Amino acid sequence: MSKNDKDSIELAEDRTDLAEDRTDWAEDRTVLANERTFAGWMRTGLAAVGIGLGFNALFGKLEPFWLPRAIATIFILIGIFIFYVAQRNGCLVQNRLSAHDATPMRGMNLKLVAGFMAFGSFCLVAGMWLIDIPGN
Repeated sequence: MSKNDKDSIELAEDRTDLAEDRTDWAEDRTVLANERTFAGWMRTGLAAVGIGLGFNALFGKLEPFWLPRAIATIFILIGIFIFYVAQRNGCLVQNRLSAHDATPMRGMNLKLVAGFMAFGSFCLVAGMWLIDIPGN
């Protein structure tokens, strides 16, 4: 084997190593982008919950008494649905990818964050319906 052949083999191995590194980094970027997407969906869900609470606060004296609460409940339930979809999609992406240099959140952490947000939103709905009921 000539010196040129050895040099070309080493160059090909270096290119292969660099290509594998770039692929690993791209997968790490995708894992981190998945977390940013999850955070964005959680913000969207919180916005829906906030719209519901704001609607109830602004139009709480509307008659019949249950109408603003029902509309607010719909927005809060939409927020809870967004929390669920965000964690489901985030976990699906995390299960398909493997991190190399990045340290991603575990799928269980995504479920815990979404679960606590959903639980808090359910508590808001319960509190909204139980507080200051006319006739009591």
